[in-house]
Amino acid sequence: MKIIEIDHKRCTQSYACIRTCPVKAIAARNKDGMPVVNHNRCIGCGSCLHVCASDAVSHYSELDQAIELLESDNKIAAIVDPTISGEFPDITDYRKFVEMIRTLGFDYVNEVSFAVDLVAQKYQELLANFKGKYYLMANCPTLVAYVEKYAPELTDNLAPIVTPMTAAAKTVRRNFGNDLKVVFIGPCLSAKHEARLHKQDGHVDLVLTFKELRELFNRFKVKESKVEYSDFDAPIGYQGSLYPISKGIVEAAGIDDSLLEGKVITVEEKLNMMDAVDEFNDHTESLKKHFNIFYHAGCLMGPGTTDQSNKYVRRTMVLDYVHKRLKDFNKDQWQKDMDKHLDMDLSRTFINDDQRLAQPDEEQLEEILKSFGKSMSESAACNACGFRSCRDFAASISQGLSKPEMCLNYSIKNKQDYIKTLKSNNEKLKEQQEGLVEKEKSLLEENQKLKQRTDTTSALLKNLPSAAVIVDEQLKVIESNESFIRVLGEDAEMINEVIPGLAGADLKTLLPYNLYNLFTYVLENDENITGKDVQHDDRLLNVSIYSLKPNKIVGGVFRDMYVAEVRQEEIINRVSEVIDENLKMVQQIAFSLGEGASTTEKMLNSIIETYKKTSKD
Repeated sequence: MKIIEIDHKRCTQSYACIRTCPVKAIAARNKDGMPVVNHNRCIGCGSCLHVCASDAVSHYSELDQAIELLESDNKIAAIVDPTISGEFPDITDYRKFVEMIRTLGFDYVNEVSFAVDLVAQKYQELLANFKGKYYLMANCPTLVAYVEKYAPELTDNLAPIVTPMTAAAKTVRRNFGNDLKVVFIGPCLSAKHEARLHKQDGHVDLVLTFKELRELFNRFKVKESKVEYSDFDAPIGYQGSLYPISKGIVEAAGIDDSLLEGKVITVEEKLNMMDAVDEFNDHTESLKKHFNIFYHAGCLMGPGTTDQSNKYVRRTMVLDYVHKRLKDFNKDQWQKDMDKHLDMDLSRTFINDDQRLAQPDEEQLEEILKSFGKSMSESAACNACGFRSCRDFAASISQGLSKPEMCLNYSIKNKQDYIKTLKSNNEKLKEQQEGLVEKEKSLLEENQKLKQRTDTTSALLKNLPSAAVIVDEQLKVIESNESFIRVLGEDAEMINEVIPGLAGADLKTLLPYNLYNLFTYVLENDENITGKDVQHDDRLLNVSIYSLKPNKIVGGVFRDMYVAEVRQEEIINRVSEVIDENLKMVQQIAFSLGEGASTTEKMLNSIIETYKKTSKD
């Protein structure tokens, strides 16, 4: 049964619930670190309810089901734990309290104290006929769940007697009919699980905590000032009203628990309960005692109560209540009622529901302990993680139930180391920041110079008479001049009006394959191409492609050979090349030709000068 619920929207991941859980039924989920409840491992102790600062932990509530049941046509009995005497100090007379419950719609209201007397009688008989077998008294459902799940080898030592709640359900059904619906009202959460274990007459339909009962009073606006007196329905309990106090059932059974002659040791509260079970398991024959164990300080401080303080004030209120009840108590009638119900079957059995996880080996434990600064030889433990020893904590980490961060010493040390690291990093950052300021100044200066160079380059590119373009490694135009756009034609001029310089345009869409392939060649081979004549439309272009940044940026210069100025310049250049070539040949055959070389040079120079003069004219 799912008793505990965690609201992840409210959870702040303080892990207080994980630390306080005695059996580590709550673990941090791997994917986001959120605490989750393993309901199979939960013993319903409720320790996690009162440690969460963000109120993210709650218990399964049966309030709505109770209201639905009260509005039905069923006959309903409320069986009320005697702890009411310590829970409701604001109600001046218990008879008013009884009438308030009747006003909610309950047909019968019985105190569980009579059932406590019946159970106490069974314990008196069991322990009086002791035959060498020692028992753990099984009145606390949380203890029973703990033994079944975490010490299942002791299930045979659990006293085979039902809890007072189950005995009360059997009693009211015997008195008022088997078709009766039974609602238990008390301080215990694990009773919600216990109620489902029994069938037929011992079955309890719903379990309400005292906190849920107060909510019912508020919803139906039931107040003490508006009701009359009303007593509990018979049968009325005797010393069973002492049950909220841990030793109460021992006294009700008349069992000797004195130091010298006593047969029973009474144990209460979480760690004491766990230690007592361990010792009983390990040293039964040395102890030679029966154990009366309660997870909390009796039922007085159960998780279903509204106040977790003033334990001894509550204890005093219980005793005052019992004194008042017994002042005019009709013991003869009580004995008749006891005799009438002693034949009821109050026996029960237990199950082996072993939830223990495999223990890691010694090497694993040692490695885990080292990881948070502990060693196997250390015996002392601060218990701040919720474990009885560092060894237990390390085992829980190995089993995936806990995280190293749950160790406060480890967390504090990590935080201190983190602070030191932050200080060191801050100092380094300060030095780096100062260096960055200087670097920024230097970069600003370089940026200014680069901008000047870029502006100069752009101006130079725009004023070149030849067509020029610069492209990147993907043949995207970085920059081009007006001459290049004119070479491309009207379509390029229209694009230029929208995108100046054709920046970002794909060269493959602007030039034919035989031209843009030259750019690809230079990009891939980092080898310049100069003075290559290429036919483009009705033009003859003299193309030079240069690698400006290896395999990254290239530039191209196009000259239209049909333009007069270019044609004249090119003729002169090419004739000059012819002269240079001939001079080389002349030098090689100078000795053979003699003065013929000089004459040839004069004739060629004369041709050049004549052509220059004709061009000017």
